[in-house]
Amino acid sequence: MTAAPDALLDAAAAERIAAGDGWDAFAQLGQHKVDGGWAVRAFVPGAQTLVALNAVTGAPLLALAPGPARDFFGALSPVRLPRWRLQAQAGGNVWEIDDPYQHGPVLGEQDEHYFSEGAHLRLWERLGAHPMTHEGVEGTHFAVWAPDARRVSVVGQFNDWDGRRHIMRPRGASGVWETFAPGVGAGTAYKYEIKARDGRILPLKADPVGFGAEHPPATASIVRDLRGRVWDDGDWMATLAARNSVAAPVSIYEVHLPSWRRAEGGRPLSYHELADQLVPYARDMGFTHIQTMPVSEYPFDGSWGYQPVGMYAPTIRHGTPDEFRDFVQTCHKAGLGLIIDWVPAHFPSDAHGLGRFDGTALYEHADPREGFHPDWNTLIYNYGRREVANYLIANALYWLREHHVDGLRVDAVASMLYRDYSRKGGEWIPNRHGGRENLEAVEFLKRMNMVVYGDDASVMTVAEESTAWPGVSKPVDAGGLGFGFKWNMGWMHDTLDYMRRDPVHRRHHHHQMTFGLLYGFSENFVLPLSHDEVVHGKGSLFGRMPGDRWQSFANLRAYFAFMWAHPGKKLLFMGGEFAQPEEWSHMGALDWARLGDPSHEGVRLLVRDLNRLYRDVPALHRRDASPEGFEWIRADDADQSVYAWVRKGGEGDAPVLAVFNFTPVERRLRIGVPAPGRWVERLNSDAPIYGGVGKGNLGAVESAPVETDGRPDSVEITLPALSGIYFQKAG
Repeated sequence: MTAAPDALLDAAAAERIAAGDGWDAFAQLGQHKVDGGWAVRAFVPGAQTLVALNAVTGAPLLALAPGPARDFFGALSPVRLPRWRLQAQAGGNVWEIDDPYQHGPVLGEQDEHYFSEGAHLRLWERLGAHPMTHEGVEGTHFAVWAPDARRVSVVGQFNDWDGRRHIMRPRGASGVWETFAPGVGAGTAYKYEIKARDGRILPLKADPVGFGAEHPPATASIVRDLRGRVWDDGDWMATLAARNSVAAPVSIYEVHLPSWRRAEGGRPLSYHELADQLVPYARDMGFTHIQTMPVSEYPFDGSWGYQPVGMYAPTIRHGTPDEFRDFVQTCHKAGLGLIIDWVPAHFPSDAHGLGRFDGTALYEHADPREGFHPDWNTLIYNYGRREVANYLIANALYWLREHHVDGLRVDAVASMLYRDYSRKGGEWIPNRHGGRENLEAVEFLKRMNMVVYGDDASVMTVAEESTAWPGVSKPVDAGGLGFGFKWNMGWMHDTLDYMRRDPVHRRHHHHQMTFGLLYGFSENFVLPLSHDEVVHGKGSLFGRMPGDRWQSFANLRAYFAFMWAHPGKKLLFMGGEFAQPEEWSHMGALDWARLGDPSHEGVRLLVRDLNRLYRDVPALHRRDASPEGFEWIRADDADQSVYAWVRKGGEGDAPVLAVFNFTPVERRLRIGVPAPGRWVERLNSDAPIYGGVGKGNLGAVESAPVETDGRPDSVEITLPALSGIYFQKAG
C-alpha cells in the first residue's frame, strides 16, 4: 500500500514547504487523487516514522515512507482514506497529531464575494479564531485577511510556533487565508506568521479579529469561544430606544475602568468586581449610563485604551469576554446603559499590530502625509479601502450585537474629518477637489451610522467632534454625518474658562456662559466634563475653582447646578462627582478617602440629587435639543454675574426656573416668571447637606403681578453666594 514518495510529492514543493515558502501547502499535503489511487502526504518535523491511523478506531490505515525531503512522508492508497490521525515516532518517543491538511475549507464563495466587496457586516463570524466541529473533528477555524502575503501560517504552542506546520489556504482574490486546526481549543495562544511578497518573514502578528489577548506586555491572541451566551436582559433591550432617545434623560458617568478603584495589592478590578462595585455606585448616584474609556485590547497602559490593537477583544486586564458580558448584563439589570469609547481614528504602530500587516500598507495609507498621525505617533486607517471600512463598521456592530453595549462614543472625529488636522503646510495631501476635508472618512462615518442605526435604531452613537462641522448629529439623508449626539466641546471650554476666573472679573466674561446657547440647538449635544479636562497639567475640576476652600466648593456646586439645568445631555468623568482635588492619573485609583470630608461628600450628594431631579422632572430633559424647551429670563446681568432661564417639557409638564449667582455676594432679587403662582424650591446648591450655609427661600416663593424681565409676573428670591437654585411651578 506504499509507493515511492518522490513519485507522490514534487521534490521542489517539499523543499519550498520545508523552507517556509509553501503557500500552496494544501495542494501538496493531505490526501489527493492521483493515477493509481490516493496520495497521502504529510510534513511532520522531527518524525522518523509515520503511520496514518483510523481517527475513530485507532487501527493502522497506511504506513508513510520518508521523502523526498527531510520531515516529509508519503504513501499511495488504492482507496480514499477515512478520517485519520498521524502517529509519529522518533527514538523512544511516540506522539499523535491531527493532520490539518486533510480538512476542507470552512469559508464559502459567498464569503469571498462579501469580503471582496467590503460588505461582510458580520465579519467577526467568519474571520478570527472560532472553535467548532468541522467534518466531525473538534478544533478551531482561523481566518485572516492578508492579500499581499506570500504565505500565512497560524502558530502557537500547539505547533511549537513553527510557521511551516499550519500553513493557511488562500481564498482567491478575496485576500483571505484560512485553515482548520484540529485539537486547538479555547484558551490557546496564537499569532499569524506572515511571509511578505518580497520573502521577508514579518514580526508575528496578533489577530485583527481576535476575541481575546494575552495579558500585556505579552502580545499573542487567545482563542475565545463566543458561542452559547444566554442573555437575560430582554426587558432592558425592549426599552432601550426610549432610554437612548433625544427626549430621554441621559446622564453619563465616564469611567476609566483600571483606575476607578483598585483591589487589594493595587491590581485593577475584574469585570465581576466592577459589576459588584461600580454598577451599584453609578445607579445610586442617579446616572443613566456608564461610559467606559476604550475596552478594546491595547498594549500601552499610558494610552488609556486610545491606541487599540485588538479591536474585537475586550481587554484581558479585567477578565474574559464572557466576564465582560456579565458586566454589561449587570448594568442592564441595574437600569444602566453602557456606552464604550470606540477608536476608528487611528491605531498604534506596534510590530504585532495592524501596521504593514502583510508587508504592505494594508490597513493604513502608505504615504505618511495621509497615514501617520503626528499628535499621537500612530497610523491612520485607509477609509477609502472598502475592506478596511468593512473591518471597522463590522467592529461597531460586533460590540453592539455580541456584547449588548448600548452605544458607541466615537473618539477623535475631528481628526478624521480633516486631512490637515494638526499638520503644517506641505504635510498633508488635499482631497480630489483640492480641499482639506477627508472625503473618504466622511463617507465612512456616514455609512457606519447608517449601518448601525439601520441594524438597531435603539442604540446610540456619539461624536467627540470639536469643530464647526455642520450636521454631525443630523441624519445622513438630511445632509448630516448621522450621529445620534455630539459632544459640545465649545460649551465645555467656555464655561470652564469662566469658572476659573476670580468672581470679581467674571462680569467681563459674562458671555462665556451664554454663548453656547446661541448654537445650543444646532446639534443633539452632550455637555462633557470628560477625562481630557483633568489631565496633562490642567488639574482637577475642583482645583480650577477660585477662592478659598469654601468658595472653591461653592463654585463647583454652582457650576454643576448650572450644567444640569442647561440644555443638553450630561457627562461627568469619575472623581468629579466628589470634587477630587488631584488631577487624574491612570496609574492609581480615585481618592475615595475624600468622602470622609463633609465638603466632598456634599458635592457627591449634590450630583446624586441633580441626576435624580434631571431624571424625574421632564422639563429638565424632554426638550434638551429643542429651542422650545428653553427660555431666557435674564441673560445680560453681567454686573451681578446672575443668569436665569426657564426649562420646559411637553404639554402638562411643570416648567423649571433656574437661577445662578457666580459671585460670593448673597443677593435679594426679583426675577420674572413665565406664569403666576407658587414656585417650589426643588434644589439649592447652598443647602447644608451639600456643604452650603443654608440660605434660601423657605421651600417656595409666590409670584406677584410685578413686571420684571419683560414678564408681567415675578418672584422675589434670596440667591445665595456662588449658588444655583431650581424652582418648579406648583400645580
